[in-house]
Amino acid sequence: MSDLGGKSVIVTGAASGIGRATAAAFVAAGAKVIACDRADVSVDGATPMRIDAGDEADVAASVERACADHGGLDIFFANAGISGGYVGGIFDVDAAAWAEVLRVNLIGPALAIKHAAPRIAERGGGAIICTASVAGLRSGAGPAPYSASKAGVINLVQVAAQQLAGTGVRVNAVLPGLIETGMTQPIYDDARARGSEAAIGKLNPLRRGGEAEEIAAAVLFLASGAASYVNGAALPVDGGLSSSHPTSGRFTVGALRP
Repeated sequence: MSDLGGKSVIVTGAASGIGRATAAAFVAAGAKVIACDRADVSVDGATPMRIDAGDEADVAASVERACADHGGLDIFFANAGISGGYVGGIFDVDAAAWAEVLRVNLIGPALAIKHAAPRIAERGGGAIICTASVAGLRSGAGPAPYSASKAGVINLVQVAAQQLAGTGVRVNAVLPGLIETGMTQPIYDDARARGSEAAIGKLNPLRRGGEAEEIAAAVLFLASGAASYVNGAALPVDGGLSSSHPTSGRFTVGALRP
C-alpha cells in the first residue's frame, strides 16, 4: 500500500488485538498514526493518545490532535469495541449493559464519522473504516448486544457513504470472523482448557481462526488507493464463514469430500 506514506491516520482500540496490529501496519506503510485507546498504547512509531471512543469530546479531540500534529486527517479506523460479556441471551442482559455496548460499538463509529469526515474532506477525500463483525450479518456468532451493535455498524457505513456523496470520503466496514484478541481470549482459553483448541475455526472453509494481521491487511486495502472505488461496503474477513450457514456436513461430491 505504497500510497499510504505520509498519510495522517487515527486508529482507535489500538492497545491490543486488531487495533494494535493495524496501527503497526500503518506505521510500516509510512503513515503518521495517532493510536488511541482507553488503555496504554505502545506501537513503535505511533503517537499514543488516551481516549474513550464512545465519548464525543474525546473523539473530537483525537481528530484535532491529528490535524494539529500532522496538518490534517486522511484516514480514520474506528475499531474500538467491547463484547459486553459472553452471556448474550436477550433475556440475560439488562438495559445498562445494552446501552454500554451500543455506546462504544455503534455510537463510537458514528462519532468518528461525524468528526473525521469534514476534516478528511478538507484534504480532498480519504477513508473511514469501521470494525463491524460477521456477528452483524446473522445470529449465532456473538452475544445479542454485540451482534446488534455490529449490524448497526454495517448499516451505518451505508448511510454515511450516501450522506457523504461528492466529498471524496469513502466509508466502509471490515467484518472479522473469529480472531484471537483480548476480546475473544475467553473463547480461546475455554477451548484450550477443554482440550478442543483444534476445533477453533472449523466452521469456516479455511478451518482455522484468523490473525489480527490478516484484518489489518484488509483495513489497509480499504484505506488505500487500491480501494478507490469501494464505498459503503461491508467486507467479511472470516475464512469464508459468512458465505454459508454452518452445517454439520459438506454438500460435496463424495470423491471430493475431505
